[in-house]
Amino acid sequence: MRLGITLFTTDRTITAHELAAAAEERGFASLYVPEHTHIPVSRLTAPPTGVDRLPDEYARTTDPLVSLAAAAAVTERIRLGTGVSLPAQRDPIVTAKAIATLDRIAGGRFTLGVGYGWNAEEAADHGVPWKRRRAVVREHVLAMRELWTREEASFKGEFVAFEASWSWPKPAARIPVLLGGAPGPTLFAHIAEYGDGWMPIGGAGVREALPALREACAAAGREPVPVVPFGTVPSREKLDHFASLGIEEVVLRVPAGERDEVLPVLDEYARTYLPVT
Repeated sequence: MRLGITLFTTDRTITAHELAAAAEERGFASLYVPEHTHIPVSRLTAPPTGVDRLPDEYARTTDPLVSLAAAAAVTERIRLGTGVSLPAQRDPIVTAKAIATLDRIAGGRFTLGVGYGWNAEEAADHGVPWKRRRAVVREHVLAMRELWTREEASFKGEFVAFEASWSWPKPAARIPVLLGGAPGPTLFAHIAEYGDGWMPIGGAGVREALPALREACAAAGREPVPVVPFGTVPSREKLDHFASLGIEEVVLRVPAGERDEVLPVLDEYARTYLPVT
């Protein structure tokens, strides 16, 4: 089982490229970083963490694609991904080119972790109809896939439409798309239709949800897709549990901090949990 890490990278933490190099040196398989374009001061949407005040890191998040491009330039093996990006809030044509460029810099090492968003005010500033955000994400991902794979790409949907177009560069490899979110029929239907795996936060309840995910994939004529528990606070018992379910990658949460705070945590995780067989 492979172990990756995720950290809420901001302008006050270790940089993504420093973190990626340190993680690769210690033998971690992947690094994922999050996305928030901005955080409106108005707090109509409750924080997802259950706290009264949204932590400052949400408003200070670095751009994930720019950060991971820098990380790609100083690493050779570690897989680099978004955990998670918010495609509903991004122009799909521009984002498809940015991701393709990043993947070429990385030599085919990029994974697109996708979320639907929790902050209604943030989404509203991007013109996203809140109750339709899942449909927007779906079309944006499908449109990007067309741009990544077709010599002449076109798309006609409710939220995205463009005539036959040329768009290069193409990614160096097929971009895996992991969909995040709580288990349920809507999410699993989307994973079965256009995703390459499920990225559940923390990983609690995965065992109970696996049959429904497999049924959704079978209904779509697909083999079961990977499950990548994300932002997991590690313990030996928890990792053994995931391994018993056939899970091949787990992404461990590293508390946000500066270099001197983060590297000792990486060292501890590496001593305690690597290598994983």
